[in-house]
Amino acid sequence: MSLLLDSFWRAVAYCLHPRVIALSFLPLVLMVALSLGLGYFYWDATLEWVRGALDSYSLLNNLWSWLQGIGAGNLKTVVAPLIVIFVVTPAIVLLSLLVVAVMMTPALVSMVAERRFPALERKKGGSLLVSIFWSLGSTLLAAIALVVSVPLWLVPPLILVLPPLIWGWLTYRVMTFDALADHASKEERREIFRSHRGWLLGIGILTGYLGAAPSIVWASGALFAAAFVILVPVAIWIYTLVFAFSSLWFAHYCLAALEELRRSRAAAAPEEAAPPLSLPAAQPAGDNPVPRIGADAPF
Repeated sequence: MSLLLDSFWRAVAYCLHPRVIALSFLPLVLMVALSLGLGYFYWDATLEWVRGALDSYSLLNNLWSWLQGIGAGNLKTVVAPLIVIFVVTPAIVLLSLLVVAVMMTPALVSMVAERRFPALERKKGGSLLVSIFWSLGSTLLAAIALVVSVPLWLVPPLILVLPPLIWGWLTYRVMTFDALADHASKEERREIFRSHRGWLLGIGILTGYLGAAPSIVWASGALFAAAFVILVPVAIWIYTLVFAFSSLWFAHYCLAALEELRRSRAAAAPEEAAPPLSLPAAQPAGDNPVPRIGADAPF
């Protein structure tokens, strides 16, 4: 429990570090860059294509005529841009978050290791390829669990329990592996997974509930179209900050657990390696040699 609370408060403190704050704004910077680049090259052509597709539907032509008749014909000019924005924005968001997720976790783990565990040996127990396969396999299992559990969501309490539980399990699997990939050996990673499974799963579930907070802001942005441009970036920034906090929490916990594991093994190793002490056999009192007095005596 002490390790859990200690790693929690350290993760909170590290979220105020300038490097972490800069990484949390990285997806917003990528979104702006992608939006400007795509808009510069494809905006006009995309608008023309969408307008042509809308004009090809007779039902929509009747709607435009009706709007024109009531004096709201100008709404037609804003429909095509809104469609393009609502379709393209999720793709840009997902791409930006994917890039940040790949970049952020190794950077945060490296920062924690440099500042708190500089003497911790790096045994390189997990490569990038193994990490990718591990993440894909865990994600596939979590997706199957979500699909199978959908009928249970109709029971009111379970919809508040099952999705965060599955998400927490996925978070615990992926982030624990990434936190230990560079420093722990394969055997050490398995030992930490085994001995700290309950606490790590608890961290995953708690951060899974925290990850639901940006969804509320996102839903508000979809509900209030006028605030979409403002609320969606805010939701993305909150999501990235929660992701950074989760990475830091797992990094502090896992590296501290790895250091403790190695310390305990180092303390136990000398006791196992030390040979047993051999004492000279005691001789019976009656067998003590009696000094002889004669030619070969020392005096």
